Amino acid sequence: MSKRIQSIRGMHDILPEQTPHWQFLEGLLRDLVAAYGYREIRMPIVEKTELFKRSIGEVTDIVEKEMYTFEDRNGDSLTLRPEGTAGCVRACLEHGLLHNQQQRLWYMGPMFRHERPQKGRYRQFHQLGIEAFGFPGPDIDAEMIALSARLWRLLGLKDVRLEINSLGSSEARAAYRAVLVAYFRDHFDALDEESKRRLETNPLRILDSKNPELEEIIAGAPSLLDHLDEESVEHFARLRERLDDLGIEYRVNPRLVRGLDYYSRTVFEWITGSLGAQGTICAGGRYDGLIEQLGGKPGTAIGLAIGIERLLALLEEEGRLPPPVECHAYLVTVGEGSERAGALLAERLRDRIAGLRVVCHAGGGGFKAQMKRADRSGADWALILGEDEVTAGTVTLKPLRGQADEQQTLDEASLIERLARWVNKED
Repeated sequence: MSKRIQSIRGMHDILPEQTPHWQFLEGLLRDLVAAYGYREIRMPIVEKTELFKRSIGEVTDIVEKEMYTFEDRNGDSLTLRPEGTAGCVRACLEHGLLHNQQQRLWYMGPMFRHERPQKGRYRQFHQLGIEAFGFPGPDIDAEMIALSARLWRLLGLKDVRLEINSLGSSEARAAYRAVLVAYFRDHFDALDEESKRRLETNPLRILDSKNPELEEIIAGAPSLLDHLDEESVEHFARLRERLDDLGIEYRVNPRLVRGLDYYSRTVFEWITGSLGAQGTICAGGRYDGLIEQLGGKPGTAIGLAIGIERLLALLEEEGRLPPPVECHAYLVTVGEGSERAGALLAERLRDRIAGLRVVCHAGGGGFKAQMKRADRSGADWALILGEDEVTAGTVTLKPLRGQADEQQTLDEASLIERLARWVNKED
């Protein structure tokens, strides 16, 4: 016997028992973004490697160590997308969506990073991405944060907190970078190897280090907020006013820098303490320079990403996942004539009752075996159709989940009325 092939480490199958939870969350997210006027865009999973090198930054961990990159048969370097923003900007530029226009867009799907798999961090993971283009003021920043705050309310999540910061303009950040490098050089011997490497390439990422031995050094580092340009200071102050107006609590975290090079001004993260070290479930910020960086005219942009796996893990941790609805009714048929009549009955029921989930037994088997299948299916009801019911034009309705109803035999019109009430939760 050949050895069975296993899934790739860090890339998981989503099994039928799990997909109802995904469908619930994905449906809620689609309704939420639609309520704020965002439209869906769908981009390829594979992009040219140069897109991510130019946008994310060649000296970031993502580009240096985490991307799935390969040469195709034409010798072109291609990459499985590690994030969605760069591809969204590329698509907007390619199709002229940003020329004298404002856009509110969203997308959802898998991303890929070759990281060490752990709880809440996988090599194939899924994100909801939201992007807005052509809005220079803090009003759109506040809208995105309000949208995400509404999501936590809809899901009933309590253990979620907001942290915000401003990275300022690219010029202010460059000046701050020099000050920061000088500070860390004075503490060079105390830095870990990763921070020593970042000192020359991306020193702001040292502020984001999770190494507890560096906490004291990082706490004493100069604050970026003290080196912001005047426009960024005003932008950040107006954002905080908006959040105060909306009643959204937040904490200003001057060490919040985000992991990608293209961010500027507003950055934010929603964090939970329920998922251990991987506590960020939503993060985003402004990237006003990226459009020009990818070949477009200068423009303003802001986005956020929500990790679907992490959010599902948090919902499970807090007991917020709804019970899955497998099917409403399982049709048990006894006798050859009832099998054919049952198939027709099931089609009529689906025609008449919107949203009804009815499974027809298939594969043979006696009455007891079929009833066991009905119970295992998770159905609320068994519909029993034997030769006598076919002759009389009736169906026996048997409760399977402890409903107060007793088993009863109904004509088709009464059955439709009863099942419709159940599906529409009118009972």
